[in-house]
Parts: sequence; C-alpha cells; structure tokens
Amino acid sequence: MTEKLKTSELKEFLDEKVSQYNTSDFLDTDPIKIPHSFSEKKDIEISAFLTATIAWGNRKSIINNAQRMMQMLDQEPYNFIMNHEKSDLKALEPFVHRTFNGMDFITFISGLQHIYQNHNGLEAVFAKNSETNSLQPAIHHFKKAFFEIEHLQRTQKHISDPLKNSAAKRINMFLRWMVRPENTGVDFGIWKSLHTKQLSCPLDVHSGNVARKLGLLTRKQNDAKALLELDTNLRKLDANDPVKYDFALFGLGVFENF
Repeated sequence: MTEKLKTSELKEFLDEKVSQYNTSDFLDTDPIKIPHSFSEKKDIEISAFLTATIAWGNRKSIINNAQRMMQMLDQEPYNFIMNHEKSDLKALEPFVHRTFNGMDFITFISGLQHIYQNHNGLEAVFAKNSETNSLQPAIHHFKKAFFEIEHLQRTQKHISDPLKNSAAKRINMFLRWMVRPENTGVDFGIWKSLHTKQLSCPLDVHSGNVARKLGLLTRKQNDAKALLELDTNLRKLDANDPVKYDFALFGLGVFENF
C-alpha cells in the first residue's frame, strides 16, 4: 500500500510541476521559441530540427546561434533547402556553435533536402519506422536515411543513435516538440501520424539528476539504457503522455536546483 501511495504522491507532485512549467511564459528563454517564429509546417519542423541539433551548452547562445542559422537561410528554411544554388552554401561556412561548424551546417542542408526529395519529409521518415511504444529505432533509421548523401564522417556525430546506446536527448526533444499537442502554446502537435505514447524523455544532466533524486532512475550514466528505465517509470505515471514529465524534471533541475 505504501508503494502505491508513494507512486500516487509522486504523480501528484510531478503533475503540479508539469502545470507550472508547461506554459508559454517560459518560451522566451527556451530554444523552442525559434520554431515558434514560423507558421508553415515545413518551416516549423526544419527550424525545430536545426535548433534541436545545436541545443547543448548555454541556452542563450543556443537561441542566438539558432536565430543566426535562420537568418542565413533567409528566414525561409524550407525554401532555402529545396531551392538553393551551390553558391548560396558558401555563405553558411562561417557558422559555428561549439563543435557544429559551417561544413556540418552545409551537410545538414543537403541531408534535409534528401529527406524531402527522396523520403517524403521528416515526419514520414520517423513514422515509417516507429514502434507502438518507442521512436528510438525510428531515430536510428532516420540517421541512416539522412546520411545517405555524401558527407564528412565527422558530421555524423551530430545525430545520435539510440541503437548505439545514446540517450539521443536533442532528437527526443525535437520529437516532443513536433508530436505533443499545442494546447498550452509550447509544443506544436503538427505531426499527426505519431502519438505521444511513443515519445521518450529528453534525458540530460538536469533531468537525469532530478529523476535519480525522485527514484525514477537508478542507472548512473545518461545513456539509452537509462532512458529506457526512465521511460518505463514515467509510463507508470502516464502511459499516454509520459514525456509531459520532461517539463517537471527540467523545471525542477534548471529553475529550482532541486
């Protein structure tokens, strides 16, 4: 009985935190504000994907550099990707965010063009390989499709592979943005072929530490095995929308130093 009570108390506590942090009040300090400046589906998903790709380190510099990326794509990411000339890519060379440089950026433009021209777009690639309760294999297949183009070996590290034991934090965050409904004005819910129950929590230092303190995670490393353990425990709290607890774990870790 005490175990049940503990679970219900934990759920109540975390549900309160989700309500507190899953609001548009925090948009200004979050990288998700970048895709919020677009209205067309393809512009939203491309800007979200590129922003999520560079979402590590200082949040302010992530936002600044993601804005810079969009300026370099003339604030029309889909149009640029599909219709650029080779000479347009030269202007992207100076871009740098930590270890993601101009050559990586150019490769990502080619990879995205390939996904839209030959794989029916971002949503279709993930939907094709999705499983009932997981998108982790879909991320692996997406990475394979993305790098079917000619590319520098070094650029591959900028898309994580869950089947190589990565928690794939940034791409899981991107998927949350695309799939969770936009009823609080934060996430977008523009990918209708996928369901919230398939999503995984973006696991990083903050969310991992909070999850361990709450007894949702015992594994020490933040890797794919830890993600599976965390997902399994979050699904006990809400089988349909486990990743909503990302807001609680993140808020507790970043804003409350829980």
